[in-house]
Amino acid sequence: MPVYEYACPHHGTFEVSQRISEAHLTRCGRCEQPVRRLISRSSFALKGTGWYATDYAGKSPVAGKTNG
Repeated sequence: MPVYEYACPHHGTFEVSQRISEAHLTRCGRCEQPVRRLISRSSFALKGTGWYATDYAGKSPVAGKTNG
């Protein structure tokens, strides 16, 4: 389930785990003030050599080799 970050004018930022299909929050659960959903960086990161660096990038066709 994704984690969404919201900003409350009185309590600062907070995170809420919600389904993608759920409506986003409009009010703070503590003070009932309007909140806005923030766009934050993803925690997804590709590290290491990975398939792109080892299997795809920088490969050039071998001279004299044909397919088939």
